[in-house]
Amino acid sequence: MGNIAIYPGTFDPITNGHTDIVARASRVFDHIIVAVAASTAKNTAFSTDERVDIAQRILAEHKNVEVRRFEGLLAHFVRQCGAKAVLRGLRAVSDFEYEFQLAGMNKRLVPEADTVFMPTSEHYSYISSSLIREIASLGGDVSEFVHPLVNDALVERLGKHHKK
Repeated sequence: MGNIAIYPGTFDPITNGHTDIVARASRVFDHIIVAVAASTAKNTAFSTDERVDIAQRILAEHKNVEVRRFEGLLAHFVRQCGAKAVLRGLRAVSDFEYEFQLAGMNKRLVPEADTVFMPTSEHYSYISSSLIREIASLGGDVSEFVHPLVNDALVERLGKHHKK
């Protein structure tokens, strides 16, 4: 299968920032596995199956991208998939310290894989899933930050239509 990268996250919900990273990385790697974390300490708005389904539908146009759920240690999933890279998006310098620490630990746990940092495109640098959830839960319009499928799912889940 060639050069495989794992792009892990909760993707709750998947944002235009995430899809931008996937689109750009799909030109660099032979195969990308968007790894949706099933076990998370975060209170998610959507179940793992819902997050996987939404991501699969949104990312279907990228033929070298697949979406899979994973549980447990990322290092085990990376090894199981035969990946040589863990893809991480960086929105701001403030993300780097935490991501750098994770990269170091992952390198110790799975030395055959490297972490590749990809900066988010500038116009997505302020978008985060938690911010999207918060705005949507308060009835705000998040349609410019997420795919229409995600926007519809948020409105349905939270029962709030945005006010302009």
